Amino acid sequence: MMWCSFVALLLIAQSEQSTVAHLHDRIVEHSKNDEFKSYKLTIPGSDVSFEMVPVHADNFVMGTPASERGHKSHESSQHAVHISALWVGKFEVTWDEYRLFMFGRDDGVDAVSHPTRPYLEMSFGMGIQGYPAISMTQHAANKYAEWLSAKTGQFYRLPTEAEWEYACRAGSSTAYSFGDDPAKIGEYAWYSGNSNGKYQKVGTKKPNPWGLYDMHGNVMEWTLDQLSPDGYAKAPVNDPWNKATAPYPLAVRGGSWMDQAEDLRCGARAGSDPSWKQQDPQMPKSIWYETDAQGLGFRLVRPLKIPGAEEMYRYWNSGVEKDR
Repeated sequence: MMWCSFVALLLIAQSEQSTVAHLHDRIVEHSKNDEFKSYKLTIPGSDVSFEMVPVHADNFVMGTPASERGHKSHESSQHAVHISALWVGKFEVTWDEYRLFMFGRDDGVDAVSHPTRPYLEMSFGMGIQGYPAISMTQHAANKYAEWLSAKTGQFYRLPTEAEWEYACRAGSSTAYSFGDDPAKIGEYAWYSGNSNGKYQKVGTKKPNPWGLYDMHGNVMEWTLDQLSPDGYAKAPVNDPWNKATAPYPLAVRGGSWMDQAEDLRCGARAGSDPSWKQQDPQMPKSIWYETDAQGLGFRLVRPLKIPGAEEMYRYWNSGVEKDR
C-alpha cells in the first residue's frame, strides 16, 4: 500500500515537472522584450489588476544589531548580502486577486492545483474588496504564484527572506524604513495600536522609500525560507535562500495588524507553527489553509533573470507541504 502511494506521488511530481517545463518555455518567450520598469497588469479573464515595482540589484546588510530595540537572537549576526534585480509587488496580494485562484476551476490553467473549498469564511468578516488575502499556507501562496505565472506568461514567486528584507529596508539601515523612532509607525503601518482589531485595505498608509506599501504591518508575509536560528551564519553572500526541509517553522516577515511596533521592524522574523491550524477539523490538516493565522498574507516578486525550469519547479514546490 505504501509502495502504491509512493508511486502515485512520483507520477504526480513527474507530471508537475513536465507542466513547469512547458510553462518555463512560454515564460521565456513571453518575457524576453519586457522593460525593467513599473507596471500594472490586469489578470487575463478578469478586471482585477496588480502592480509591480522594479528594485535594482545591490548589496545590503541583513540582520539587526543587538542594540536595536526589540532585537532577538535569531536576527543575528548582521551580514552582507547581494540581491539580484527583481520586481516586487507594490501591495500585498488582495482577496480580489486571490479569490480568482481559490474559486477558479475553468480558468484555462487546469494543470495548476487549486485550493479545496474552505470550510470557514476565510476573511472572517473583515472585508474582501481591496483587503489583503489571509490565512493561506505557504504551499497555497506558492501555487497562487504558479497559477499567476501561467495566466500572465511572467514568472512570479514568493520572495526569499533576504529579498523581503532588502525590499523592506529600501536603502535604509534603521529599524524601520522610515528611521528608528517607533512613534512614527502609525504613519506607515496598521498594527495593534491603530488597526481597530482587523486588517485594513492595502495601500492606505505611507509607502517606504521605494514605493512599496504595507511592508510594515497589516499582514505578515510569507517568504520561501525555513526559519533556523543559525541560518544567517551559513548564508551565502549572493541571493541566499534557506530552502525548507521541514513543515515548521517557515519564515514570515513584516508583522501584522495584531502586533506591536517592534514586531514590524525590517529585520524582525517570525516562524509558522502548527497552532495556526487549530480550527482545521481535517486529519491530516489542510495543505491550503492556516485557519488561526488571520494576520498572515503574502506579496510576490518577479526576478529579472528567469530561472531554469528545474529551479522554477523548486520555487513553487517546497516538498514540505504536508504536516508530519
